[in-house]
Amino acid sequence: MRYPLFAFVLLLLASAAVGAAESRVDGEALLRKVGERYAAAKTFSAHFRQEIPLQNLGIVRKASGKLYFGRPLKMRWDYRAPEAQLFLADGQNFYFRPTDSTEVIRTKMDEKSLGGKIPLLLLFGKGEISEMFRVEESSLRKGGEEAVLRLVPRGDGAPEVRRVDLVVGTRDNIVREVHLYDRLGGENHLYLSDTEFDPSVPADLFRFHKTPGVSVVDG
Repeated sequence: MRYPLFAFVLLLLASAAVGAAESRVDGEALLRKVGERYAAAKTFSAHFRQEIPLQNLGIVRKASGKLYFGRPLKMRWDYRAPEAQLFLADGQNFYFRPTDSTEVIRTKMDEKSLGGKIPLLLLFGKGEISEMFRVEESSLRKGGEEAVLRLVPRGDGAPEVRRVDLVVGTRDNIVREVHLYDRLGGENHLYLSDTEFDPSVPADLFRFHKTPGVSVVDG
């Protein structure tokens, strides 16, 4: 009976070793692959769901819609729920029209400062994400299908950002979740689906069109 018992113990040890290996991931290597995947795309689109906790009010502001990104520094967020809103960047200026407002706020684009407000600019901006951030922690979930990468800024590359948690697919290197934590205690949680690289988009998708009755103010 010793040999079967010995074999059983060896099997348990082997299973434990495999389980330990599956719980680890080379975070820096995976982050580079993710950066390369997005750097190779000229445009991409995805459906999004966003949650922003408002700590002082004890509520979570939720929204959803579709986003489009173009290189360099072009983006369009079409919010469809709970209210229609539009965020637009044409590569030089950032435009935001609040719900039911007759004013559009125009802001000069700054990749570093906007990276904290618009999480995906960290991936689709001009810089390489692995140059701006390092992986502090990494782990696997869902049987190894997804990896959670905890990123912290290198130097002053992202002054408003305290930490970013990326959830990425280990097989396709596509970002599925972005959890951003700023230095003032704010949070921005983004969940992505139906991501498409280099979709065909209209030429003027990232161009701001002024409509009658609406004024543009610099903010």
